[in-house]
Amino acid sequence: MGKKALQIWIVIVILMLPFSGKVKAKESPFELSGQAAILMEQSSGRVLYAENEHERLKIASITKIMTAILAIESGRLDEVVTISKRAEGTEGSSIYLVAGEKIPLRDLVYGLMLRSGNDAAMAIAEYVGGSVEGFVFMMNEKAEEIGMTNTRFYNPHGLDTHEDHLSSAYDMAKLTQYAMANETYRMIAGTKDYRAKGDHPRIFHNKNKLLTEKYRYSTGGKTGYTKLAKRTLVSTASKDGLDLIVVTLNDPNDWDDHMNLFNWGFKEYTLETLVSEGKLDVRTDDFYDGRLRASHTLVFPLTKEEKKIIQAKFTLLTPSHTEQWTDAQLQDPVGRMSFLLNNAAVASTALYFEKEEREPPPSFWKRIRQIFGHISGVTAND
Repeated sequence: MGKKALQIWIVIVILMLPFSGKVKAKESPFELSGQAAILMEQSSGRVLYAENEHERLKIASITKIMTAILAIESGRLDEVVTISKRAEGTEGSSIYLVAGEKIPLRDLVYGLMLRSGNDAAMAIAEYVGGSVEGFVFMMNEKAEEIGMTNTRFYNPHGLDTHEDHLSSAYDMAKLTQYAMANETYRMIAGTKDYRAKGDHPRIFHNKNKLLTEKYRYSTGGKTGYTKLAKRTLVSTASKDGLDLIVVTLNDPNDWDDHMNLFNWGFKEYTLETLVSEGKLDVRTDDFYDGRLRASHTLVFPLTKEEKKIIQAKFTLLTPSHTEQWTDAQLQDPVGRMSFLLNNAAVASTALYFEKEEREPPPSFWKRIRQIFGHISGVTAND
């Protein structure tokens, strides 16, 4: 709001049912095998289930989600990379790159995600970051930007080269949520087979068995394994408009655990529209009624029980000051609409004020026609 506007607020709460307590993830009806796990709804980031989700653990090749999204965001996927001797000699899973060969960066990202190529990770890091060390710096910068507070990267592939190369199930879910907002990443992560070009044509078959054979609703993900990290897995799935993310760390039964969590999430939750962008049809007070506009549409996953008890709260500037606002000042929000579950805000949108549209005064000839029409009993149309 403009600097001269007095910031006095009124709060209006619309109650559907009274209740108290805090919002927390539900308990699943089954036991998981992993050391840490999380089930997150993609659009809102709501955690639907979690176990040790903030514990810092080794993550193995799911590291490569960060490597992939940085390569994609570089905007250089169609450029050709010359493979170095250092990349060729990378240990572990490989797409068998040869020093001196030329291959599009795009094909390296497919080899990274589908075949978990450690050599592809090194080649990407050298090309996008200028050096592996420079790329690792970029990885940690992006992690901080996303809000991955329990994460530290030391390499682009997830091999056990440094004891402090760690993350958490929650952080990896946040990273996946961020990456899945990118159309190119979604396409690559959800590809079952890919034919690479370059000097040595290759065919990549995706290692993610949820995507290729086990789960019909799978949309992608990334597998991982090292001797120290054990099995790690990130996967995504979509059903009836609900997009879910599952991360498990050190989980010997990860395929089944992911499918069970997905099935449970799809059964318990539906994606609900809390408010649609545009003019609100809701009573607040006499001044604001019919004159509030939501800045964007809010959707949120809810159980059947939560749909009955969710609350809407309006925090608005006092009406006495809005009457003197200029059109420029009315470009700023006049308040916020929040939604509460167990007295905790789970989603919100800014609210804007719309002035009442007044009809312009009738023209002289229109007034004359109205007068004669009234005298003759005939309605005049302009």
